[in-house]
Amino acid sequence: MQTIQTFFRDYVAWLSMPSINVVDIIEILVIAFAVYQIVIWVKDTRAWVLMKGIIVLFLIWLIAAICGMNVLLWIFQNVMVIGITAIVVVFQPEFRNALEQLGRKSFTSISPFEDSKAKYERYSDRSIQGIVKAVYEMAKVKTGALIVVEKDIQCREFERTGIPIDAEISSQLLINIFEHNTPLHDGAVILRDNRVVSATCYLPLSDNLALSKELGTRHRAGLGVSEVSDSLTIIVSEETGMVSVAREGKLRRNVDAEAMEKLLVRVSKKVSDSARKKWWKGRKRHEKKANE
Repeated sequence: MQTIQTFFRDYVAWLSMPSINVVDIIEILVIAFAVYQIVIWVKDTRAWVLMKGIIVLFLIWLIAAICGMNVLLWIFQNVMVIGITAIVVVFQPEFRNALEQLGRKSFTSISPFEDSKAKYERYSDRSIQGIVKAVYEMAKVKTGALIVVEKDIQCREFERTGIPIDAEISSQLLINIFEHNTPLHDGAVILRDNRVVSATCYLPLSDNLALSKELGTRHRAGLGVSEVSDSLTIIVSEETGMVSVAREGKLRRNVDAEAMEKLLVRVSKKVSDSARKKWWKGRKRHEKKANE
């Protein structure tokens, strides 16, 4: 008996739960909420791309530390302060926008228990059909258009340069926006979650020297925004009526309506955890029947 008591005292006692009071619980909840908001902010902005780069650099630093690469460690140590300052300067618009969003939100909107349905539906079939119809109606009459269809990374920085719309996506609305001699026709339209969020937005121009000289500012802007986000950008040429698509820094020209619809459906897909579970259960059930 004495041996058992000694064993529990020496090796198991440290597993006992520490004393926790109300202040500790509140502190844990505040930290968890802050981490949750930071993760959501990183996911919805260009900061996610930055996080990938930081992870790669961390792995390089870890390998250098394990292998004793003193030169690399010295470089990391001296560049760290400058790198942090550069990150703050480069991502200043995102930091500012995050603080503004936090100030505008109510308690219910910043809680993690939001409606999950909206999270997993980017664009409905009705929205996709409206976009396709509007694009090819404008292409027939050679009406220039520039439409940014957001995916995961939100273009808040460029949205701020335009005029807020916040209306449901429809072919009539998009055609009316890009109609000649109207106040909203110049610039880009940004779409997000079945909504036209902003019009007359200014987009960054691409510095791609391989881009054909035949293409104008509209195509360079569409390609430019695709280089800094994961959006699908639709460009309708005012000179030729040709429809082009920019994605991941690449330009695809002369896209027909069928291919456009497939691209938009691909952008719209966002599978929820519950859907993944249903798919996995269905797959296991199918495999079980096949084995029988």
